[in-house]
Parts: sequence; structure tokens; C-alpha cells
Amino acid sequence: MMATQKRINKNRQIGAFGEATIAQYLETLGYDIIERNWRIKEGEIDLIACDSNSLLHFVEVKTRSSLAFGDPLEAIDRDKARRLQRLALAWLATHHQLGSEFAIDVAAVLLAADGSHTIDFRENIL
Repeated sequence: MMATQKRINKNRQIGAFGEATIAQYLETLGYDIIERNWRIKEGEIDLIACDSNSLLHFVEVKTRSSLAFGDPLEAIDRDKARRLQRLALAWLATHHQLGSEFAIDVAAVLLAADGSHTIDFRENIL
């Protein structure tokens, strides 16, 4: 049980690092981070940001410490992408912004053993 809890905590730390890294990356691109980890019972959106053209971006972040389980972006299949779209529409509805243009984006952070990392950011995947 203890080993499982340690693994869960490590995975949470890795995920939090990835989300913070992508938030910082988006800010360097001129995006404003509106919300992090917006959650409803159907799921969660990691980051919600607004670019310089006022386009809303709903960003799914995947972080991995190795490629043992494949590229992080491979975890985002068609069903996951559709769920992200439904969550984005739910966010727009609850924030009285239905009709606003938006994009569903994905970002991968791959951590290297030396502590460095790479970022793969892809806009408007749907």
C-alpha cells in the first residue's frame, strides 16, 4: 500500500510539474492563463487560456518521465478529444460564453533523467 501511495504522489508531482511548465510556456507565447484544473463530474480541463486574439484555448497536458508507455500525446485518443470538447462547451456554458470561438489544444512534457524536459504543443486538434 505504501509503495502505491508513493507512486501516486510521484505521478501527481510529475503532472503538476508538466501543467506548470505548459502554463509558463503559454505565458511566453502571450497567453493569459484563466483557469487551472477546472473540474466537473464529467472530467477536468488542465488549463484554460486566452491568446492575444481573445481565442480561448482548452489545453490537455500529458507529462511522462519516459517513453516506456509511448509518447505522451498517444494517450489522447478520439474519445478523450471528444470528452475535452464536451468539457470545453460545459465551461463556456457555465461562464456565459457559449458561442465564443475556442480551440482544443494538447501539450506533452517529456522529462529526461538529467532533469531537463521537452515540450510538444499542438493547437486546435479537433
